[in-house]
Amino acid sequence: MVSPSTNPASDGATPRPVRTPTAADLRAAAGRVAAALDPTPVLPTALAPGALLKAETLQPTGSFKIRGAVSAIAGLTDGARAVTASAGNHGLGFAHAAARSGVDATVVVSEHASPAKVAKLASYPVDLVRHGADYDAAEAHALSLPGRFVSPYNDPDVIAGQGTIGVELDAQAEGSLTVVAPVGGGGLLAGLALWASTREDVRLVGVESSVSRAVSAAVAAGRVVPVEVGDSIADGLVGNLEPGSVTPALIATAEPVLTHVSDAEIRSAMRWLFTEHGLVAEGSGAAGVAAVLAGRVEITGRLVIVLTGRNVTIDTYQEALGQ
Repeated sequence: MVSPSTNPASDGATPRPVRTPTAADLRAAAGRVAAALDPTPVLPTALAPGALLKAETLQPTGSFKIRGAVSAIAGLTDGARAVTASAGNHGLGFAHAAARSGVDATVVVSEHASPAKVAKLASYPVDLVRHGADYDAAEAHALSLPGRFVSPYNDPDVIAGQGTIGVELDAQAEGSLTVVAPVGGGGLLAGLALWASTREDVRLVGVESSVSRAVSAAVAAGRVVPVEVGDSIADGLVGNLEPGSVTPALIATAEPVLTHVSDAEIRSAMRWLFTEHGLVAEGSGAAGVAAVLAGRVEITGRLVIVLTGRNVTIDTYQEALGQ
């Protein structure tokens, strides 16, 4: 995701061509992910009768992002190098998947990336490059490097990989479902929309941060448009979209409800998950629970909330729990 001040959508830049994934991509991703990762559990919760929490917080790297990374890395042609830009959950999933598959990979981070996250990335056998003052500069450099660029969200294999959450739910949650998931760049909700296209009894609800609503703006406009973006405890949900991103159009096919939550509501959800379930969730990961607790989700059938990640600093988590 890119910041509003540097979003190329506002300066006439030509969008990077990206193929929209299909149901066949989802089937291929399901095989790749199943070969590399155990299904994450669904945990019963008192939020609604029969409600479940899909615990992506229990993934090896602490986030659902590893699904898309596994799918993309496994889809490379033999000998190809993979390249990405990230110092967060996508970068960790990408590095994990590349190391597991023995793929040559480059991860570009900015000069000001979190030292803790950079240290985690450095523990993997990837080519770690530090470049630029911010994520946008790091991503621009990554796009200039040789190899197959893997976007955290605007990539057919990544989107299909995230959709494998739904494939697992086919076996874990019976009946009609209301599936609630956080939305940043839209890779997860787009993947779930791809999965929902294979069923007639799934209703999707996407939850954005109140200070960053790029996907809902794009769905409403029918194209990617720049939006104002603020700071949030849900840092994984904050930023503008890559010009030409395929995620909004794919999301729109599922006709989801798109809503939003404040930082105060996210912090309350983080505390609720800890006190009621003993679960640690980062701000982005708790957004779905926040929307349900705030009464912004109309439930049809069985409720499933995707807890997307647990990677939060101790200081940030203590601050959230203390309020």
